[in-house]
Amino acid sequence: MHTLDRKLLRDLWRLWTQALAISLVMAGGAATVVLAVGSYRSLEETRIAYYERQRFADVFATLERAPDRVADDIARIPGVQAMETRIVKPGLLDLDRVAAPATGLFVSLPEGRPPRVNVPYLREGRMPVRDASREVVVNEGFADAHGYSPGSEFGAILDGRRYRLRIVGIALSPEFVYATGPGDLMPDDRRFGIVWMGEAALEAIFDLEGAFSSVALTVRRDAAEADVIRRLDALLASYGGEAAHGRRDQYSHAFLDHGLDMLRAMSRTLPPIFFGVALFLVNMTLGRLVLLERGQIGLMKALGYRDLTIAMHYLKFVALLAIAGIALGWSAGALLGQYVARIYAEFFSFPDLVFAPAPDVYAVAAALPVVAGALGAVQALNRVVRLPPAVAMQPAVPPTLRAGASLGRPFGVRLPPAAAMTLRTLLVHPWRAAMTLLAISGSTAILIASLYLSDSLERLIEVKYLRVERQDATLGLSHAAPEAVVREVERLPGVLAGEAVRAVPVRVRKGSIEKRVTLYGRAVSARLHRPLDTELRPVAPPIAGLALTKWLADRLGVAPGDRIEVDLLEGRRRTVALPVMGLLEDYIGMRAVIDIQALARLMGERPLADEVEVQIDDAELDALYAKVKETPGISGISLQASSLGSFREAVAVIVSAMSSIYTGLAAVIAFGVVYNVARVALLERERDLASLRILGFGRAETFGILVAELALLVLLSQPVGWGAGYGIAMLMKSGLDADLMRMPLALDLQTYSIASSGVFAGAAASALLLWRRVRELDLVAAMKTRE
Repeated sequence: MHTLDRKLLRDLWRLWTQALAISLVMAGGAATVVLAVGSYRSLEETRIAYYERQRFADVFATLERAPDRVADDIARIPGVQAMETRIVKPGLLDLDRVAAPATGLFVSLPEGRPPRVNVPYLREGRMPVRDASREVVVNEGFADAHGYSPGSEFGAILDGRRYRLRIVGIALSPEFVYATGPGDLMPDDRRFGIVWMGEAALEAIFDLEGAFSSVALTVRRDAAEADVIRRLDALLASYGGEAAHGRRDQYSHAFLDHGLDMLRAMSRTLPPIFFGVALFLVNMTLGRLVLLERGQIGLMKALGYRDLTIAMHYLKFVALLAIAGIALGWSAGALLGQYVARIYAEFFSFPDLVFAPAPDVYAVAAALPVVAGALGAVQALNRVVRLPPAVAMQPAVPPTLRAGASLGRPFGVRLPPAAAMTLRTLLVHPWRAAMTLLAISGSTAILIASLYLSDSLERLIEVKYLRVERQDATLGLSHAAPEAVVREVERLPGVLAGEAVRAVPVRVRKGSIEKRVTLYGRAVSARLHRPLDTELRPVAPPIAGLALTKWLADRLGVAPGDRIEVDLLEGRRRTVALPVMGLLEDYIGMRAVIDIQALARLMGERPLADEVEVQIDDAELDALYAKVKETPGISGISLQASSLGSFREAVAVIVSAMSSIYTGLAAVIAFGVVYNVARVALLERERDLASLRILGFGRAETFGILVAELALLVLLSQPVGWGAGYGIAMLMKSGLDADLMRMPLALDLQTYSIASSGVFAGAAASALLLWRRVRELDLVAAMKTRE
């Protein structure tokens, strides 16, 4: 074995704890790349394959009723590749052993053939046979939530009549990877299900023989989707058609897009930060180690070793650390990625999701530690290898401390000898102290950034569910009814108060920028649902204009006082120009709000309601459920408590999982940084500590002098780390914000405390390991070290 290689092995054995700490930091960075980029890639590739295999539609439209002959006109629209007309209607589900009514979305299946688009993926059983009027297929989440299998039965209330339905199959669909009921933000498989049923059966139930109420189509790649939508709207306008929309505005696809955007943002934000800390750590640690071996380097040069050979010797040291970090990072990233893939597969109802990152992901994860280590090493080596051998073999010139005379009396206060020694060390090496402080503050910052997701989620829940939406339940109506329906709802058992809501799809436009959103009409006196302004203060719906969520206003580039064009996409369609009267804070979706009476005037109709938000008496819930099932005009009920529970179960699972993973990786890096700082300090000061012991200082006193510098730097680094952590959280927020959901910039004091406590714990653990080293310090060997 080459002489320098034997030295390398001895150095690794001597410094194995430091080497392990540096490798763990590199492993944390590599794991984040494999986890974040690999998860994103796997989800995206799975989605593409799933959509193509099941022929997911590009354009969707709903309408009141159109005769089947219109389908031929739709098929002849230039650019349409495949098309399917359907019946899609909501209905109440009367489930055995479940008091609360659930909601089902009933979707027709063509008789005697598979659908041309949006083909259900059959997981179990079969499709309904022709003329089987009571056979249905249900989505897998709903079946699992209630323990259903082929052969199970449940009740349904459709168009005011009761039916007993028999499940013959369980399926998934690309149209409902994220299936939510009316009024819900998150999937609740216990209270909402997709029910596929034969076309003839649904035609008879809803009196739609020879007609359809929904259309889905795919567009040729060489066609313009906007032109297809415009022509489709023109065809369906006279049949009560709502504005058609593309995948971008399809809720299931939009939420899946948002989930992918979150992963992509994390993959672009956190890994570079982790590797920045790793580069910094390698640079600091190796630089100080090389300086400690200054004499040995000079001796090697005197014996004839070339500069390149010496440099390669130390680069091998870094390479071995990088290899160990890469191996650990690949393994940890793959395990964590498989865990995240399982969570997403269950959350988004994919038929299968395999975490199998492409080789380039592993290559990038490997390249970054190598680059970080090489950059850190080259800068450190450059200061030593260019010295002549005679100079390198001599001790480094002691630094000059101009203020040395006053070190013991800063600000006129005489310091104890131990404190003066600590202060002198920091002032003699100010650049080294600053770099150490920044390294420790970086570990605090990444801990704060990792905990940010949990804090923002809690703030979102507080604003959305506790301050804005204060109703206990929302009743969905089968058809828009006069606003006086609120009085009838208030006579239902357990209903204490009710408020009408009118929801109209609109397009809002400013110049060339337009967005498709929902315009909500609410009473000025509404108390159950209170819009909040950007300062989180309750505001009333405007009468002479409309209020927009701040996110929507920013996308349009408008401010209060500006006028925007509003295309009403329901009823008597027309375009009106309205002023923006205010901005609202709402972290979910994009919407506009107006007084319900003003909305009726715009629509040219009497005041109507699509939903009724109610306050209820929990003691009479069962009686309310029973009455809802008997009321034909009610298509569903959404409970706020259930919605909040579903939100926590759904989003919180993903956010908590990702936050926990990144926090764990950040904690490893934090410990690696602090321990390396402490260990290098011991290597540099072994002779000083041995001298103090010989002069009569006890082990505890010498240990206190060593730890004092580390403790002071850890304390001073925390405010810097807090500021840096806040800045990283801002970067993460900008990457996570999207039309569907925004994460508020919320960092609790507890988060700063937890992050600092983690660094303090790492410092305490490092101090314990240092105590063992100090206790076993060989005084004779240390004093033989050349100055």
